[in-house]
Amino acid sequence: MRFDFGSDNTTGMAPSALQALVAANTGFARAYGADETSARAADLIRQTLDADAEVRFVFSGTAANAIGLSMLARPYEAVLAHHAAHVCTDETGAPGFFGQGVGLIGLPGYSGKVDVAALYAALEEPVVGHRQPAAALSLTQATEYGVVYSEEELRHLIEPSKRAGLGVHMDGARLANAVAAGFDPKDIPRLGVDVLSFGGAKAGAHCVEALVIFDKTLTRRIDNRLKQAGQTASKGRLLTAPMLGLLESGDWLSGAAHANLMAQRLADGIEAKTPFVLAHPVESNTVFVRMPDEAHQALNAAGWACYQFDDGSVRFVCSWATDEASVDALIDAVASLD
Repeated sequence: MRFDFGSDNTTGMAPSALQALVAANTGFARAYGADETSARAADLIRQTLDADAEVRFVFSGTAANAIGLSMLARPYEAVLAHHAAHVCTDETGAPGFFGQGVGLIGLPGYSGKVDVAALYAALEEPVVGHRQPAAALSLTQATEYGVVYSEEELRHLIEPSKRAGLGVHMDGARLANAVAAGFDPKDIPRLGVDVLSFGGAKAGAHCVEALVIFDKTLTRRIDNRLKQAGQTASKGRLLTAPMLGLLESGDWLSGAAHANLMAQRLADGIEAKTPFVLAHPVESNTVFVRMPDEAHQALNAAGWACYQFDDGSVRFVCSWATDEASVDALIDAVASLD
């Protein structure tokens, strides 16, 4: 089975990330995140975002998202998010677990973008004692369907949420791909996002993600919270070094740009050479294709790992390691299903 396009988690570490890990493994350093490697990685994230934020490193995007949301909503409150967002569909209730009961309210919208009218309707819901009122909005950039919010689109969602007293979280597991597509990461703090999950794993690291907290009033005893959650790395430099390698080398962005380019090549080939149609615009590193179940099963049987997504389309994901030959081979395989 070929897992080239199964997910951007199926590839290994980018060379710069691996080299940074090997370099950090030499000698001795302070433990529990007090090391120079972690400090330098945090500084580069702050530089990327042009913000004086608190930065902590955790072992997964699920932990970053769930702990971040637990800072914005109390156990008897809820988080608004697109109904296909990772926090709603792929985190096994982690926001509720870390938030001790925090709920999730799914909202509609095309291609993973929250619909503005649906958001306003949710914000206008009366607060009653028998259901969890919304306390936060979670947005995903790029979305689960690979499209990228513009600054204006985010502003139209964030501003009314802030006026209503909600906190704002952003899931940036594929933030690098959004930035490579033209999104300015400096807009994140400017727009009023309170907490960001800054992705490393999908960008070419191993398991590191950064929890970036712009609203420092939320950081009271943050290190105690992370320790209790099992998210404090004893050998912190070995967790953060791959992120540092990606950021110092520029591969965090260039690898994402390459992945986006390969996704566009794949999308163009599918449109030109196969009878199948794209289910969503291709703006980052994912390609969603409408095909019958029989065609999807035949592709799997031919040795290509790809998965049916929540909307019924089949998802293909490109990464920093995807090459043109593999893209062309997949296009030929899909074309042969006709």
